[in-house]
Amino acid sequence: MKKVLWNAIALAVIGLLVTVAFLSVRIERQSTRDEAQPADVILVLGAAEYRGRPSPVLGARLDHALELYTRKLAPRILTTGGPGGDPVFTEGGVGRSYLTSRGVPSEVIIVENEGESTVQSTAMAGEIMRRMGLHSVIVVSDGYHIYRVKEMLQFRGLKVYGSPRREHPPASLHERWNYVKQAIGYLLWRVGVPV
Repeated sequence: MKKVLWNAIALAVIGLLVTVAFLSVRIERQSTRDEAQPADVILVLGAAEYRGRPSPVLGARLDHALELYTRKLAPRILTTGGPGGDPVFTEGGVGRSYLTSRGVPSEVIIVENEGESTVQSTAMAGEIMRRMGLHSVIVVSDGYHIYRVKEMLQFRGLKVYGSPRREHPPASLHERWNYVKQAIGYLLWRVGVPV
């Protein structure tokens, strides 16, 4: 009986590892694919901000969203992200300030500023889009992040296009680890664990 139990556990672990590997490959493929095309809104996923200024990662995401907006691919930009431990600023609010300082009219920027995780920000952004009657979205984030966010928004019935921010060639091992983490995060979301 013990042998059967150990075999079942081994098969389950192997199955999980194969699934994570398969998803990691799909995430990697999505990470370099720019699908930007006309949509109702550009969604910028939050990242760290430093006392009201975007981190280099958030700045690069916002710059990419600005480029898409300037190309007239969408009439609105939705910035996301809560305070992340900052008592004064939110990632979404910092994103709005950054974009308005670069000439984007404040009335075309929508802010989600409560989400403390990708799952929360995506859920809140999806609800905002539903209430506003927006049906298609260009997702701007780091390449490794796009697959999971697209899946979450498609689950809400939206038409989603990924557009990863420009970045310098990443360190291969670090980037592969990001694919694995996103695969695990995706699987946890699928079973109802919000990460």
